[in-house]
Amino acid sequence: MWNILPVLLHLLALVWLSSGFAQQPGVRSWITKADGSALLEEQPIQLFGKNDGRHFPIVVDERQTFQEIDGFGFALTGGSAELLHEMSPSSRSALLKELFGKGTNDVSINYLRLSIGASDLNRFVYSYNDLKDGETDVALRKFSLGHDYDDIIPVLKEILAINPTLKIMASPWSAPTWMKTNGKVQGGSLKPEYYAVYAKYLLRYVQEMKKEGIVIDAITVQNEPLNSRNTPSMPITVPEMRVFLRDHLGPLFYKNVPETKIVLFDHNCDRPDYPLALLNDMELDRYVDGSGFHHYGGDISTMSLVHQARPDKNIYFTEQMVTQNTDVPIMNIAYQVERLVIGTMRNWSKNLILWNLAADPHNDPHTDNGGCSICQGALTLDGDAVSKNVAFHVIAQASKFVPTGSVRIQSNGPFDGVVNLTTDEENAEITRTTHIAQGNVLPNVAFKTPEGKIVLIVANSSFTDRSVKIQYRGRFVNLSLAAGAIATYVWPI
Repeated sequence: MWNILPVLLHLLALVWLSSGFAQQPGVRSWITKADGSALLEEQPIQLFGKNDGRHFPIVVDERQTFQEIDGFGFALTGGSAELLHEMSPSSRSALLKELFGKGTNDVSINYLRLSIGASDLNRFVYSYNDLKDGETDVALRKFSLGHDYDDIIPVLKEILAINPTLKIMASPWSAPTWMKTNGKVQGGSLKPEYYAVYAKYLLRYVQEMKKEGIVIDAITVQNEPLNSRNTPSMPITVPEMRVFLRDHLGPLFYKNVPETKIVLFDHNCDRPDYPLALLNDMELDRYVDGSGFHHYGGDISTMSLVHQARPDKNIYFTEQMVTQNTDVPIMNIAYQVERLVIGTMRNWSKNLILWNLAADPHNDPHTDNGGCSICQGALTLDGDAVSKNVAFHVIAQASKFVPTGSVRIQSNGPFDGVVNLTTDEENAEITRTTHIAQGNVLPNVAFKTPEGKIVLIVANSSFTDRSVKIQYRGRFVNLSLAAGAIATYVWPI
């Protein structure tokens, strides 16, 4: 019997340790370094313990919640789909599994943006109702998804087979030319006499895509409504948008596809007046789910300003081009994560969509005379050869760990107020407290996932290695983060 006792005690100890009573749960870490020496590389688990008294912590509090997260991803442009479709079936299948799958080595992208018709990153411009000069089709008898069947729809079906819960947003760059004042793909306005027809055109897109098994979760009414320089493009003023949305598109979608959200603006952070002026119309705002933003101009905090004015409406981040000179060995990954992942999430966005999933080594394809010639893809595809660029790593650091349905939670950032404990100068046995704004806390954002995990994303955009102290439920863990690196920390609630 005495010989069995040590074995029993050992088994009891293992049960006790595995139950979690012996220690606080550990923090798992995934690091990406600016020099590429670590790319989403998992680190040894670190255990929570006591406060060592050094450094100010990032205090994470899951009891304070903010917006629910829809997802992280890219625009599946026509050019992206074309390059993916030209890959060999086996190579494309492996790549799509890595991008959209949920396996150990996958990054679990869960949001895509499509163009309704062509964008400036298509090889050529088309709509779903292209006619000869002088012709019109107010009944939309010639409507067809047309060239979407070449690449977009086949690739999307492969993606949805991997991730059926993928969320999709769609945006038009232009109406068909016969509906426009200048009859051209670039610039021009939507003719008022075709407002009702164009609303039906957008409805038909949602309905026809659904027939293909592709559910459009949301549409933006117009990509960059203040931009007339893209090919294609179609600026829309606030008064024009008010009439089109209030009297035509809104009622039509509300009656026929109420599950498809309508998102305003879809342009830069320097013009919050555009969506707010429209939301001030009580007849219009009932059709609108929220507003979308890009960050080519203005400050990212504009999204919080719009949220403050209309907290009943959602905020979306719908586009940003992120590029990197491939001849430079150091990625600007920390800056981009701080600006886009942390910045958008801490300013109420439900999603993060970066521009252009894939391009070839020459940043093709794109349209002429207004297409983007510098729009590097998150992936560079050269036949079956795949290179991953900085935009891929920005999204992967979040999408792999923050699934749809996660909720942003409270965590203190740089210069937020913190409580500092100090020893009384006259009596060492007395502890004093001081409330200060501490700039040494690294930029970060935290989430609670549906599976009961805490996810904390931290960016060290400084030029020196930094300590990262995390406080959670009164316990602490001390970590380090290299200069220019980013980290995702995960632990169970």
